[in-house]
Amino acid sequence: MVSRKDSNAQRLKRHARVRGKISGTSERPRLCVYRSNKNISCQVIDDVAGVTLVSASSVEAGFEGIGSNKEAAKKVGLMVAERALAKGIDTVVFDRGGYVYHGRVSELAEGAREGGLKF
Repeated sequence: MVSRKDSNAQRLKRHARVRGKISGTSERPRLCVYRSNKNISCQVIDDVAGVTLVSASSVEAGFEGIGSNKEAAKKVGLMVAERALAKGIDTVVFDRGGYVYHGRVSELAEGAREGGLKF
C-alpha cells in the first residue's frame, strides 16, 4: 500500500529550510504569508526583536468578499502595504512560507508591491 505524504509537513519542512536563510531585521522586516483553504493572512515581522509589526488577513471584520480567491489575496496585500507604509516600513523580505509562488501567494505579493512595498 502506498501511503500519501503529509503535504503540510512537507510545507513546514520547506519553510524551515527557507527560514534558515532569510531573517527580518528592523531596517528590512520579513513579510510572512500563511494560506489556508478558506483564508489568507500575512505579517510583517522583525525577527531580531521577535515582534510582529503589521498584519493583515481576510478574516478581519472590515474585509469584504470571499477569503479564498486571488482577489482576496490581492486585497490583503494592499492592506498590509498600506499599514506598513503608515508605520514607516517600505522595504521587506518576502517569505512565501513554504508555499509555491503561484496563485494566491503571488497575487498577495503583487498587491503588496502595488501598495508601495519594495522586495
